[in-house]
Amino acid sequence: MTPDQYCEDKAAKSGSSFYYSFRFLPEDRRRAVTALYAFCREVDDVVDECSDERIARTKLAWWRTELAALYAGTPQHPVTQALAPHIGRLDLPQNLFAEIIDGMEMDLDHARYATFKDLQLYCYRAAGVVGQLCAQIFGYTERETLKYAHDLGIAFQLTNIIRDVGEDARRGRIYLPVEDLEQFNVPAADILACRESDAFAALMAFQIDRAEQFYRQAFAHLPVADRKAQRPGLMMAAIYRTTLDEIRRDGAQKVLNQRTSLTPIRKLWLAWKTWVSGKPPV
Repeated sequence: MTPDQYCEDKAAKSGSSFYYSFRFLPEDRRRAVTALYAFCREVDDVVDECSDERIARTKLAWWRTELAALYAGTPQHPVTQALAPHIGRLDLPQNLFAEIIDGMEMDLDHARYATFKDLQLYCYRAAGVVGQLCAQIFGYTERETLKYAHDLGIAFQLTNIIRDVGEDARRGRIYLPVEDLEQFNVPAADILACRESDAFAALMAFQIDRAEQFYRQAFAHLPVADRKAQRPGLMMAAIYRTTLDEIRRDGAQKVLNQRTSLTPIRKLWLAWKTWVSGKPPV
């Protein structure tokens, strides 16, 4: 199996919305973004799949070493080998990959976030920098596009947090800021026990509105000149925003006990429709 095939398999098995948007890219950019996605999955899986914190930290430290090897021209892992041809060609900054690892390490350091400002740093490292790397891979002409990519990444991560509240709670984690729980009078114990309530529904409506604000900010930043190149991000946005709409329609409190997801055919339809229009989803 070649490094590119390894990354392709990693992306395909995930069923992620990212995978559907990759399919429309030219081959060289598709290989680059698939390798980036595989890198994100590898480091994310370290935290998700390691029950021993010490082992997880050791593995993340190994990935930092491997990242240095990638930029020194001596990558060993299939993912970094797949990334190697694109690093210089697309001018992908090493520090952004390091930030992704920092984000994963935050999951080992924090089970709660006191304020939205604290959570926003996590969202930036886990997804905002990924958005910026993707924008670099897709191509852009105006610096404002990087602001679009940053805000879109934050919006994606907030959508993930909203969708996965129940799943995270069953693993003993709450990503919703403590200040928000206090504002809406929702005890952390209720979330950990997956108890639905009107107060929790109001809290989640607030979270959805916040995510929507980041989508609007992102689209406002995207210059018309870069819309065509950035269509893969807009395709992902169409899928993520539709998921957010489904959560709102189903009753946001239900995220505690069910995980909203779109069918593969619906994701493909949304991706294709956005690719054809080339416009931000509304």
